[in-house]
Amino acid sequence: MKKIVIIGATSAIAIACAREWAAKGARLFLVARNGERLEQVAADLTARGAQLVSCYRLDIDDLDAHAAMLTQCVAELVSLDIVLVAPGTLPDQKACETDAAVAVREFNTNAVSLIALLTPLANVLEGQRHGALAVISSVAGDRGRPSNYLYGSAKAALSAFLEGLRARLFKAGVSVLTIKPGFVATPMTAGLPLPGPLVATPDKVAKDIVRGIDAKKNVIYTPWFWWGIMAIIRNVPQFLFKRVSL
Repeated sequence: MKKIVIIGATSAIAIACAREWAAKGARLFLVARNGERLEQVAADLTARGAQLVSCYRLDIDDLDAHAAMLTQCVAELVSLDIVLVAPGTLPDQKACETDAAVAVREFNTNAVSLIALLTPLANVLEGQRHGALAVISSVAGDRGRPSNYLYGSAKAALSAFLEGLRARLFKAGVSVLTIKPGFVATPMTAGLPLPGPLVATPDKVAKDIVRGIDAKKNVIYTPWFWWGIMAIIRNVPQFLFKRVSL
């Protein structure tokens, strides 16, 4: 029975992953900001076969609260087989351009708060010398595009942090997976004018994540074709890139 921690457990992608693991009888420790929604998710996962579901309410931006959550998590599970870190917001780029406070708040949520959490979490995994850490970043971090460069810069920082962390924890027998989804049909993207053929379901992304963790991958793009799309975008010369609207 795998012991799995899911932080940001009420997000659509995290729920889809949790359902995959629940069907295999995993023991789950769920963390999210919305306590009522968290309890609903826990009940659903129990009905789907999860052996034990514990809930912990945490606002990821409350850095001082991280330590107590990790202490409780380790006390209940003793050792951690898989940790999925999934919190995030999708900022309004225009609001970030006009209000520095909004820009800083969104950057903190999507990068700084996650780095603050991952630092002690990495120490726990390094100390036990096994386990898998999987963190949801984004294809947006591959290049700063005018349509969402605040979000992209936060995800770029997160991805770079994970790359260094991967090299460090590899020596302790811990795998670190950076997950880079493209467009996904979730409540966070509801109402956005997304290109239909490129939009994935949370279930599809979850299957890719679970496979990536099991295979001890370093980085996955999900769905897979985003690797090619972002390879093209990364290689557009700057003199052209600054003239296009992406």
